[in-house]
Amino acid sequence: MLVTKALKAGAQLGLRFQSTGAAASARAATSTLKASQGGYCFELTDQQKEFQELARKFAREEIIPAAPTYDRSGEYPFPIIKKAWELGLMNSHIPEDCGGMGLSIFDSCLITEELAYGCTGVQTAIEANSLGQMPVIIAGNDAQKKKYLGRMAEEPLMCAYCVTEPGAGSDVAGIRTRAEKKGDEYVVNGQKMWITNGGKANWYFLLARTDPDPKCPASKAFTGFVVEADTPGIQVGRKEMNMGQRCSDTRGIVFEDVRIPKENVLIGEGAGFKIAMGAFDKTRPPVAAGATGLAQRALDEATKYSLERKTFGRFIAEHQAVSFLLAEMAMKVELARMAYQRSAWEVDQGRRNTYYASIAKAFAGDIANQVASDAVQVFGGNGFNSEYPVEKLMRDAKIYQIYEGTAQIQRLIISREHLGKFKR
Repeated sequence: MLVTKALKAGAQLGLRFQSTGAAASARAATSTLKASQGGYCFELTDQQKEFQELARKFAREEIIPAAPTYDRSGEYPFPIIKKAWELGLMNSHIPEDCGGMGLSIFDSCLITEELAYGCTGVQTAIEANSLGQMPVIIAGNDAQKKKYLGRMAEEPLMCAYCVTEPGAGSDVAGIRTRAEKKGDEYVVNGQKMWITNGGKANWYFLLARTDPDPKCPASKAFTGFVVEADTPGIQVGRKEMNMGQRCSDTRGIVFEDVRIPKENVLIGEGAGFKIAMGAFDKTRPPVAAGATGLAQRALDEATKYSLERKTFGRFIAEHQAVSFLLAEMAMKVELARMAYQRSAWEVDQGRRNTYYASIAKAFAGDIANQVASDAVQVFGGNGFNSEYPVEKLMRDAKIYQIYEGTAQIQRLIISREHLGKFKR
């Protein structure tokens, strides 16, 4: 259904889709590069190119013109999100049997990079759905999937991933939110913080401690729940006004005697930590893709400016100091793209991609900050002014080194995975 919507909407935007039916489109959309040739191949399928072009056109025609206004006001960009949903540019990984398109992580990343090129605040609002949904996708039973994923394929709803707390960010094992079983329900008390889409979500994935023993290992101490956002006892805090990605909705959430039916437990009691961490293997590649999209935008803006601005009678691009800076930026963007594509491809093959996902997330997050900063340098004094686009890009980039695992946590994971290969 969503594939058909996307293809029809794409045609309305003037794109030429060559597929001859919804079934063929779905099969082509879910295929990855493994179907092209036996070995390495850097060529996208025709369907991948079409979705990429659809997202690119949407970013340039819908997101970029509106992004500065949303950045200044901090207003949630629901009109843009609704259009993205109508085009099939969000929730692309929801399985087909739940009404979604069931795209691969690789295909979703192609869309994400293009949306982030337009505005990472808008892209983060959209991508937060992926993080919130992923625990249900990987660990939900059929009834849970159809109930919570199915409704998101039917209308443009949001969800959120409620894990971070005021005193537990990178240290997930330090979570203090408690869930106590009473009869056929769990009663939850605690506080979450920095929850993206917190005030807009229809439902939450919630991680809470169910074993009160402080010596209980994290792998058994926590349980994952799906919680309806309108459940009595949930108090949504004020929208936080952040450095960047300001149109994204970030809030604290308090759970006070919130009753959750046992049917909303994912897998079983004590499985929550593994579910929450397992989701990252599938969501960190798209985060890296978003960072790459921002970096590509910064490179493009800097390049265009360098071919317009003149100093000492020459375009500044003709000065070696600037051209070398652009070359360094281009190198970083291309390598970040290859990193996220490798990590996405690995998980699509059914292999554990923790090592590659952390490399992609860490590298892309770092280079997004470096390239955005260099773009401001190319613009000179103009780059420091909010009338020019690179100022916003520099502010938006910083969060990529923080959310979904800080740059330092990624290095911890990479080193652990790397050394583990030699200790086997």
